[in-house]
Amino acid sequence: MLKRVSFPFPFPVSFLLLFLAFCFFLSNAESQSRPSSGIIQRGEDDLVDLQGSKRLLGDEQKNGNASMVLAQERTTRKDPLNKFRKYRGGWNIKERHYWASVAFTAAPFFVVAAAWFVLFGLFLSLTCFCYCCCRKEPYGYSETAYTLSLILLILFTITTIVGCIVLYTGQGKFHISTSKALKYIANQAEKTAKTLSNVSDDLAAARKIAVAQVFLPVDVQADIDEIQTKLNVSAIELSQRTKENKEDIHEIIQTVSILLIVISAVMLLLTFLGLLFSILGMQCMVYTLVIFGWVFVTLTFILCSVFLCLHNVTADSCEAMNQWVENPTAHTTLDDILPCVDNATAQETSKRSKEVTVQLVTVINQVINNVTNGNFPPANAPLYFNQSGPMMPPLCNPFNPDFTDRTCEPDEVPLSNASHVYSKYVCQVSSAGTCTTTGRLTPDSFSQMSAGIELGYSLCLYGPFLVELQDCTFVRQTFTDISRDHCPGLSRYLNLIYVGLLMVSMAVMFSLVLWVVYGRERRYRVYTNTGVGRSGRGGEKDV
Repeated sequence: MLKRVSFPFPFPVSFLLLFLAFCFFLSNAESQSRPSSGIIQRGEDDLVDLQGSKRLLGDEQKNGNASMVLAQERTTRKDPLNKFRKYRGGWNIKERHYWASVAFTAAPFFVVAAAWFVLFGLFLSLTCFCYCCCRKEPYGYSETAYTLSLILLILFTITTIVGCIVLYTGQGKFHISTSKALKYIANQAEKTAKTLSNVSDDLAAARKIAVAQVFLPVDVQADIDEIQTKLNVSAIELSQRTKENKEDIHEIIQTVSILLIVISAVMLLLTFLGLLFSILGMQCMVYTLVIFGWVFVTLTFILCSVFLCLHNVTADSCEAMNQWVENPTAHTTLDDILPCVDNATAQETSKRSKEVTVQLVTVINQVINNVTNGNFPPANAPLYFNQSGPMMPPLCNPFNPDFTDRTCEPDEVPLSNASHVYSKYVCQVSSAGTCTTTGRLTPDSFSQMSAGIELGYSLCLYGPFLVELQDCTFVRQTFTDISRDHCPGLSRYLNLIYVGLLMVSMAVMFSLVLWVVYGRERRYRVYTNTGVGRSGRGGEKDV
């Protein structure tokens, strides 16, 4: 009996696999061949937009800080929305040309998905047509094709399992790493916003402070009102913008994670059922699974392209953070993720907080010098309240007239422990409010003075924080930590997802073809064995 030699894979599918390998190489080369660092130097008076025309730098300034294009060399890609010219606008998640250029790096996978969908669809159509309209009796089978297709089917089933494990592990770690990064950013922003609110509250409290009925000057109170409004606006804007970005990104990541879990579960189930039905010879179920698998493989190829884009965006973002850290005062698109507080507001807040501290110290020292340390006759009430005993030392002013740091004199009391020192000068009072024991402060006066001291000391403690606001130290530290602690993990886990999707899509793609080939060889084998058995029994009868 003649044996029919059949090739396990149709020619269009083999050609598609070669094309896939070539496109995979091109997509990786496109996304990784560019340098990862460096900033294009521009003139001091102009910037170049997408069409190469100049724009005045004054149009791109915010509070006197020049704009800077981030990760420009890395993000220089072909832009399909701009006649495939090079996109040179740098990292900008709000720019549609940036997203178009990133999406174009994954175009080969979209082409592969379309080619697979069309070619395998034609292959299925031809198979169904031949089976229904050109049906002819089998005349033999290839033992080699039967055995090889079974072995390959098992191997690709195992490959699908491994790919699903890689995919599930990668998406789990990516979700955890992304959530940690988002939580860290949100915590940093919330911490900064809360501190700004605390500064605003302390300034508002200072406005109402009165020691022995002596208040802050009226002009200082007006300055406090003005800067308090600015602080509240900055705190609210920082908190709301960060919260909105966190929620948007988290929603996207959550959706992607669920989609990946569903894809891996469906592909795994599809592969197991396909292998089982093929071995059992349930051809109707096999062809049903082939149709479902045909669609899911197409979707998986599309997901490969999506995660290639996501990988490139992540790498771009990390590079943008690294470059921004080197030039933190420039106005960039990163301001939309974790914006610096307005530099002018930060400087004014720092100045006003020092000014309020100086005024509080001045008010307290006036009360000490003119009231508590005075020896007045009883007729001079309310200045007289029978104060007596050692003189109170003056409170140390921590700042010079130009608001630079000042060293305390030996006989001055620093703000840090002034309340403790002055508590030793508190006397007991009678119902009339006069001291009945030795001391120079009544309990009420001490409470007012202590409140002013604590408030002034609190404003002093905010000094380093306000300096960090002026030079964006807190944002720079946040981006530095993300680049160092989170970027390597995010890139690594995205690669795992990318590899897992590629393994699953290719393994299931091979399996779909092998289900058809193995089912056909199995059917021919059963028919051939049945025919041989009948021939043998007929020959015995004749004899």
